[in-house]
Amino acid sequence: MTVDTKDLVATIAYLIGVRKHIVEQCFDQECHNTLQKLYESQAARTIRYLCKLRTTLFQKFKKTDDAMRYDLKNLDRIEWYDHDNIRQLEKWGVRVIQPNYRSEKYMHDFTRLISENIDKCSALFYDWVNWAYIRELFCIPKYTKKDVLKKEFEKYMANMDKYPFQMYIHWQPADYGSILYSDGKFLSILYKLHGDHFDDYTKYRDAHSETKNSIYDFVKQSNRTAIVVDCENSDVYKLYSVLKNLNGDELSRIEKIVLYDDSHTTSGWDWLCKFTSIPVEHIEVERVTDRKSLVDIKMTAGVCTNYYENNIDSFILVSSDSDYWGLISSLSKARFLVMYEYAKCGNAIKNALSEHGIYYCSIDDFCSGNSADLKRAVLFAALEKYLQDIPYLNGHELVKKIHEEARINATDKELENFYNRYIRTLRLTCDANGDFRITIAK
Repeated sequence: MTVDTKDLVATIAYLIGVRKHIVEQCFDQECHNTLQKLYESQAARTIRYLCKLRTTLFQKFKKTDDAMRYDLKNLDRIEWYDHDNIRQLEKWGVRVIQPNYRSEKYMHDFTRLISENIDKCSALFYDWVNWAYIRELFCIPKYTKKDVLKKEFEKYMANMDKYPFQMYIHWQPADYGSILYSDGKFLSILYKLHGDHFDDYTKYRDAHSETKNSIYDFVKQSNRTAIVVDCENSDVYKLYSVLKNLNGDELSRIEKIVLYDDSHTTSGWDWLCKFTSIPVEHIEVERVTDRKSLVDIKMTAGVCTNYYENNIDSFILVSSDSDYWGLISSLSKARFLVMYEYAKCGNAIKNALSEHGIYYCSIDDFCSGNSADLKRAVLFAALEKYLQDIPYLNGHELVKKIHEEARINATDKELENFYNRYIRTLRLTCDANGDFRITIAK
């Protein structure tokens, strides 16, 4: 059982200027970490304050104009504008207050300032989201041409209830209900507006709270818990998604993660320790012959050692291999929870686990969208190896190659996004010694 995530829509709601107490009421319980990150981001706050100013100006256009024209007031002395936001923008070097201005000039300025600063927020969104689609919600094309802003004003005022929380965005309003209800709904509408479609539900579906609570309960009822991973039969990015989508306080009870790895698996396992606060032991198992892996034997021995010598009584076993039933059934006093992948696990092992009251769940059920930081690190490391030969390579082929090396399954759109964001923006730099090198624009 899965539910839609809300991190993406929480980010949009914050940036377009939805009142803070409403944002927290709607999203804080599920998106607390995302909101904290936004609160600390100057780029996010800059766009938020500018969007609030623009929406307020749309709503109070004539009233503002009259206050400036007849009462000789400026925005920082008109009560319906947030003066604290204006002062903060000015401190950051974003000049808001101008002398001898009227509403029309301020609308032009706010639109320009948003267009100039919105790209600084691109890092707040995952690489798999089409940034051009997001950007268009904030930027009004050809706004300097006659009547463009006037038409946007008329469209907004005539359809205010169709805008999310009545905050202005650049779009064609329609009766979609709340477009910020969930990430799945928002992505569906956003892509549809561009004649496109978004159908990778794994990016925005997360495991149900019942699944997570079962994992938390397992850890709480244990004296000492370890996660043991069969790297040959597990996906590092899916496992990382599990860790990212579980509560950090609950995970802090886990002693360690033990990776049993083989030389033929992805380099992504080498990076996991850098992206989790849980201590990681990475055991690379050498092969006696190229045809036979010894990971399962080594892992079985390792679990037994941890149980009998290190007093670890509970194990979260990450593998889809039914051979581990021999281990589970032999250590009858140890406690096990099994995490598997749908495509790799048959019904026989699931039935055996159920019959013996052993809880199991699929790592496929956890949202994969927020594993982008680990994937990016692995891809950048792979890309670094090819930078000296860049002039002789094809960019599109290179993107495919490094994804294959990293064992990352990506859609054509994701490959295109990576190409546009990181390959086309590669830079030639020169250091203090006069040496040239190609760098990735991160």
